[in-house]
Amino acid sequence: MNALVIAKRELRLLFFSPLAWLMLGVVEALLAGLFLSHLNLFLQHQAELAALEESPGATEIIAGQVFRDAAMVLMLVVPLFTAHSVSSELRAETLPPLPAPLESPVESPGALVLGKFLGLALFATLLILPILLMPLSLQMGGVIDLGLLAAGGVGLFLLTFSFIALGVFASALTRIPALAALASFSVLLFLSASDWVLPDQVGGMIMYLSPVSHYDALIRGVFTLADVAYYVLFTITFLVLAMWRLDVYRLRC
Repeated sequence: MNALVIAKRELRLLFFSPLAWLMLGVVEALLAGLFLSHLNLFLQHQAELAALEESPGATEIIAGQVFRDAAMVLMLVVPLFTAHSVSSELRAETLPPLPAPLESPVESPGALVLGKFLGLALFATLLILPILLMPLSLQMGGVIDLGLLAAGGVGLFLLTFSFIALGVFASALTRIPALAALASFSVLLFLSASDWVLPDQVGGMIMYLSPVSHYDALIRGVFTLADVAYYVLFTITFLVLAMWRLDVYRLRC
């Protein structure tokens, strides 16, 4: 079974999961409520903001805050989506102990991990697109900074895919989905909050490794190859670690 077949199967499982759709609906409703709250607050203080010498626009204030809200919500939700991805295969013992023959359920750990990642990424795209439509709707009431919105949108995709890669790796570590979700969320929370709980120099170094720290630059419209390369390396690293973990598991079986 190649990666695309596994991705299709994973996506189908999510499509037919009431819990997945319930979580998606809750996320969209929560972020829509926050978006309307930020919009209402902006309209209340629009005159005061216009009087400032360098007044921030609606895109910077509203869209930027929505993107920040989305990052915090996805940090909690993505580990729940990814928790069952590989742990379910471990629990069902569908991984052969030796290099897989043609009739094996899964050709290789690489195909399994990549397929799981692609399926989850496609489902996450369905979650992200409505979030992007919220700040884009501001175009109906005036001119918005499409460049800033595009940078934030790209950042949200990169951030979510990095969360998924970490979640897949955490799922490959245990047969218990709850532990995988807890491990994934704990790592993300530690990386994001390290500058609050650790000495400045150490916390700053660890904070640089956090996906959220690079995301902040993108939602401010600062699009650099260094940030994009970070997300690509972060995602690839945890996918490779997940493949390695499954290789070790098969050799021990």
